[in-house]
Amino acid sequence: MSFNLTLIGQAAAFALFIWFTVKFVWPPVLRAIEARRKTIADGLAAAEQGKKSLETSTRKADQAIQEARERAGDIIGQAEKRASEMIEEARNVAQAEGEREKAAAKAEIEQEVSRAREQLRAQVAMLAVAGAEKILRREVDAKAHAQLLDSIKGQL
Repeated sequence: MSFNLTLIGQAAAFALFIWFTVKFVWPPVLRAIEARRKTIADGLAAAEQGKKSLETSTRKADQAIQEARERAGDIIGQAEKRASEMIEEARNVAQAEGEREKAAAKAEIEQEVSRAREQLRAQVAMLAVAGAEKILRREVDAKAHAQLLDSIKGQL
């Protein structure tokens, strides 16, 4: 191998090329690589943050659904309780109404029995007076007759 001026020229040109590349080409390439690396890192961080946010949102949604189900269960329970209370209340009202009607019917029956007794007493008194009149074969005056009827009613 011979060492000549061409080799030195080529070495100087190569050194100049390296210096030019390091000075002018390499920094923009490094900046572009660094910017790309930063963009990728930011994208990965954003993706990780989005994933965490999605997990948090999913947890919150599941929690909200669970709370809504519990509230719905509570509302249904309260509605069932209120329905049974209303049924019981209606049953009590109906029972009270039945008792009141029963008492009214008993009072009406007692009144009817009293009226029937009074009518019976009046009829018995009239029959007794009629019988006594026939026995005596004379008629008792109206005033005496009324007093006699009242007296007999009182005794019966």
